[in-house]
Amino acid sequence: MNFRIDKKYIRWGVTAFLVLAAGISFYYLLFHGNNISKGLKSLLAVTTPILDGLILAYLMNPILNFTEKKLVFPLCRRLHKRTVRRISICLTVLVVAIALYAFFAAIIPQLVSSIRSIIFQFPIYINNLTLWVTNVLEDNPTIETAVTEVLDRYSAVLGNFLNNSFMPRMNELIRNLSVSLLGLLGRLWNLIIGFVISIYILGSKEIFLGQAKKIVYAFFEKKVANAVISNVNFTHRTFSGFIVGKVIDSIIIGLICFVGTSLMGTPYAILVSVIVGTTNIIPFFGPYLGAIPSAFLVLMVDPLQCLYFVIFIIILQQFDGNILGPKILGNSTGLSGFWVIFSITLFSGLFGILGMIAGVPVFAVIYAAVKSVVNHLLRAKELPTDIEDYLKDSKISLEKADSGVLAEAKNENEAENKEDGK
Repeated sequence: MNFRIDKKYIRWGVTAFLVLAAGISFYYLLFHGNNISKGLKSLLAVTTPILDGLILAYLMNPILNFTEKKLVFPLCRRLHKRTVRRISICLTVLVVAIALYAFFAAIIPQLVSSIRSIIFQFPIYINNLTLWVTNVLEDNPTIETAVTEVLDRYSAVLGNFLNNSFMPRMNELIRNLSVSLLGLLGRLWNLIIGFVISIYILGSKEIFLGQAKKIVYAFFEKKVANAVISNVNFTHRTFSGFIVGKVIDSIIIGLICFVGTSLMGTPYAILVSVIVGTTNIIPFFGPYLGAIPSAFLVLMVDPLQCLYFVIFIIILQQFDGNILGPKILGNSTGLSGFWVIFSITLFSGLFGILGMIAGVPVFAVIYAAVKSVVNHLLRAKELPTDIEDYLKDSKISLEKADSGVLAEAKNENEAENKEDGK
């Protein structure tokens, strides 16, 4: 007697198991979320060197590709591919090391000199700023009265804060600073390990990519696997185009700022230019984050130079936002201004500075995925996907929907036929 299992009961059993597992997971997540959070943090701490290696390999990959294809391979055609790759990796590491050394060798002495000058001359700057404010208030009695009232009102609050809150916590602040320094040393060690890992990743990147594609095609249908590969390629293009373009744009802005501030005689030109160029990597808010502390530094030395500096920064950011930025970045993210601000605000609140830098390309990928799903659902309902059809009329007529869907289906069939022909 043959024993046959009905597939219907198997599906019911699998469904019941998944529902029960989802219920248990939801309960544990709801009432034991702290344990999950601690586990994720422990996992992140263990895998940090690997993540650093992946990020460093991703950032050095364009340099490696250029070095291998344009320099090493044309000169060493007879060598084995592995030998060419090893030579290219050595040259890439050498180029990165020389670039970093040249940058820090040129910038750090100037930064140290500027910071040291600020520390030693800080009382003089405060005195100059006080005299300037006093002169301004003497010429404007109304403003002087208002400022005096504000100072009288909040001076007692400030004194109370310093005596009762800030000073008793000095030991705690020193202890936290020591812990932060130890954490910084640990972070540097993880970066060193990550750099070693990145060398191995670059050396076998084609094998890793092939293994990843093999896994995707093994677990998914061919059509779904092709869609996954296509989405990964889109994500790569979005990230590489935005991040590389933004770094180049920020370097150019930093150099222009240094030339302009040097010609104007702005105090601490190198320090100010480094701040402006570095914060320019952050979209939209970056220029303001860099300009405010820089303007304050200049204000302490020379208020009139501060005015010139602010005007120069406004002109520079207009040039960057309207000419240089679009020229370098183009429409790499496909997001409007509103979604750029939204993504920066959201991801900066979740992940801090890193979220402000990577939030725009991450949200661009999410935006593209949502758009693709919405268009797919509209096609399934035989509705048009063009936004213009939803702006003109309050309702979508069936004839317009049918014609739009037929046209899109025809275009998709033609595209598929071209790919099959290739």
